[in-house]
Amino acid sequence: MVIADHPAPTERSAKIAADVERFVREVVVPYERDPRAGAHGPSEDLLVEMRVKAKAAGLLTPHILEGGGHLTHRETAIVLKKSGLSPLGPVALNTMAPDEGNMYLIGKVGSDEQKERFLKPVVEGRARSAFFMTEPADEGGAGADPSMMQTRAVKQGGEWVITGRKAFITGAEGAKVGIVMANSGSTEKMAATMFLVDLPNPAIRIERVLETIDSSMPGGHAIVMIDGLRVPEKDVLGELHKGFEYAQVRLSPARLTHCMRWLGGCIRAHEIAVDYACRRHAFGKPLIDHEGVGFPLADNLIDIRQCELMIDWVADVLDRGELGTTESSMAKVAVSEALFRIADRCVQVMGGTGVSGDTIVEQIFREVRAFRIYDGPTEVHKWSLAKKIKRSNRG
Repeated sequence: MVIADHPAPTERSAKIAADVERFVREVVVPYERDPRAGAHGPSEDLLVEMRVKAKAAGLLTPHILEGGGHLTHRETAIVLKKSGLSPLGPVALNTMAPDEGNMYLIGKVGSDEQKERFLKPVVEGRARSAFFMTEPADEGGAGADPSMMQTRAVKQGGEWVITGRKAFITGAEGAKVGIVMANSGSTEKMAATMFLVDLPNPAIRIERVLETIDSSMPGGHAIVMIDGLRVPEKDVLGELHKGFEYAQVRLSPARLTHCMRWLGGCIRAHEIAVDYACRRHAFGKPLIDHEGVGFPLADNLIDIRQCELMIDWVADVLDRGELGTTESSMAKVAVSEALFRIADRCVQVMGGTGVSGDTIVEQIFREVRAFRIYDGPTEVHKWSLAKKIKRSNRG
């Protein structure tokens, strides 16, 4: 069962989305069984091979238009949803995190020279990037609470010297561009700044790549030591001490694009589960005719539509020029939890096949389970929303 789209917001996004869907289903899906798609994401040679084909099809980085323009958030939603029909789709098309969010941020606050040097190669799919913010929990570092940041940036002449450890840094292994977030204030007062760096750099050492439940992002997730990294003033991203402000510029759209991509994955998992339930017979009839199977699949349709509506609502908020912090937080909770329900039902409907690697459903289940934590755990978002409710009640 292929789920039809609700009306596309524009003709251009509908055309791009249709081309992206065709490319993912016909070109990318066969790569899902490629041994180069490993536990730490697809290898560099697999990534390059797929991107060469995406570029030849005119679909590389499809959400960024020729001349540097960007699709609206509402238009981006339908395109990125189609890219996510395979876990490898966003990698092949250059719509994957953290690159997508990093492109958006540098495009918003970077200087012309920074855009040419750091943004252009990422947009063109020639380089991957990494965002160095999260720190090891066992050292009391920044995680869901970035104000706990321990990585320090100290001014020395015309340079900033950065020292600290980072954790869960997606794509650090193999990245060519880095955005490092550090405390540039005093020991008494926190002030975060973002710094652009060329990678690899001898002052940034990958200690290990973690073994995690998900496996779709190139380079995996690393523990990184930053030891005396020297960054010239010209490579400060935006203005000094505005790192937290810029993080919100990046995080609201990035939370939403995660929702877009993994909604596409769950739509694919639902298609596979429906096909299985219609073909597989048990107790004298197709599985789909048993309420214990048919009802969960009906619940999937409801959740999918609700996710689409939530994503479009937040996209409209962002397209109005609003920061959308509260709205994106709500969407992150609602969509990530719904996607997990969808993927879990697909696994359950398919029984033993659902927990095997015979279909992509098992991987999609693992990926969306991780998504409930990445970009802020559900509980942290709810806590933040509850604080807003309390403040508004005082008024």
